[in-house]
Amino acid sequence: MSGYDFDLFVIGGGSGGVRAGRIAAGYGARVAVAEEYRYGGTCVIRGCVPKKLLVYGSEYAHAFRDAAGFGWTVPPVRFDWSAMIAAKDREIARLEKIYRGLFENAGVKTFDGRATLKDEHTVVIGDRTVTADKILIATGGHPVKPAVPGAELMITSNEAFHLKDLPKRVVIIGGGYIALEFAGIFNGFGSQVTVLYRGEQILRGFDDDIRNHLAAEIVKTGIDLRVKSDVTSVEQGDGGLIVHLTDGSTLEVDCVMAATGRSPNTNGLGLEAVGVETDRDGAVVVNAWSQTSVPNIYAVGDVTNRMNLTPVAIREGHAFADTVFGKKPRAADYEYVPAAVFSQPNVGTVGLSDTDARKKFGEIDVYRTIFRPMRATLSGSEERILMKLVVDARTDRVVGAHMVGPEAGEIIQGIAIAIKAGAKKADFDATVGIHPTAAEEFVTLREKVREPVQA
Repeated sequence: MSGYDFDLFVIGGGSGGVRAGRIAAGYGARVAVAEEYRYGGTCVIRGCVPKKLLVYGSEYAHAFRDAAGFGWTVPPVRFDWSAMIAAKDREIARLEKIYRGLFENAGVKTFDGRATLKDEHTVVIGDRTVTADKILIATGGHPVKPAVPGAELMITSNEAFHLKDLPKRVVIIGGGYIALEFAGIFNGFGSQVTVLYRGEQILRGFDDDIRNHLAAEIVKTGIDLRVKSDVTSVEQGDGGLIVHLTDGSTLEVDCVMAATGRSPNTNGLGLEAVGVETDRDGAVVVNAWSQTSVPNIYAVGDVTNRMNLTPVAIREGHAFADTVFGKKPRAADYEYVPAAVFSQPNVGTVGLSDTDARKKFGEIDVYRTIFRPMRATLSGSEERILMKLVVDARTDRVVGAHMVGPEAGEIIQGIAIAIKAGAKKADFDATVGIHPTAAEEFVTLREKVREPVQA
């Protein structure tokens, strides 16, 4: 037992902090946590979970359209935004209660309020001051808006979950996860959606086939996608918001949503005074063990800006607790981490793009298929699914798998296990497919894609 009030104080009650606190308490540590907003963090309260609920709701629009091809006569349908938001809010409240319960059941002391560092062992929460042997920063991040005139008229993903009314006309600025997911949500619920992205193509950093295929597919759904286009200013007009674009044109809309990135929540925590190093973006700098420049202070999750995914934050928090309190040192593993974009259609990916694989391994084999799913043969939909495998030609190991299509995230999760285990292309070939499914295409790919001509 240390001479401090707690063995561990966690600043932030999100996914990474919850896991770290629970596991540390399981090892016998005296743990406390402070959360200034709602327990559950970005993912549960205003991120992954409410977003996925809205995705589910918006997908019914596609199902209603497809139903006619299968003999269903669907009466005129009506969507109630307020009912959807109320249902979402009830579920989020239920989950927040569960997260609080996880701490209580583990014997963790909870504080409601903003925590700041007074020194390397002292934390201030309102008018309370406590001490701890180890401190874990797990404060996550927040969305940022572009620095243009009229940015105060924009919303971010935070406000999108609480809009009183469904906007009829929406401009979304950005080309990443959040922009594309909300584009599908608003489009599915009936809004007229324009996506503006300043780069050459959406989903920067993803495999090029995914980027190009998804761009073509979302345009089919009615979304107005404009790349190499950006906003210069926004102003209030008589009939709505006036959005001025880099090409000199304007758009009149009811809502402008900024999905142009996120920044770590480090301002005002007292990090500078304590000596915790941060990078130019404000992220906490840590080593492989999530340890900061102050030896007894650690950080996990989006506040470190390493790999900003909820399951990764959970892994980091668990590894921290194992290392510091469980006497089982281990670092989080960032290789072959699967991810999904819940755009419409979905994106699922794990491992390397063909570009990155070629840089790392030299000679690679690429297998790719684009096909019309069985459902579309009767529904009349023009959707196409893309599936792709990237293979190290020297070892035959599959080093990347990518998909654009319905339930891509669900399918890639299983593929990720095989890739993480080191499966070879021969193992995929030897696996019997489940017929008729889209997923079986991953084990029936036989024809290599020809290598691009090198300049």
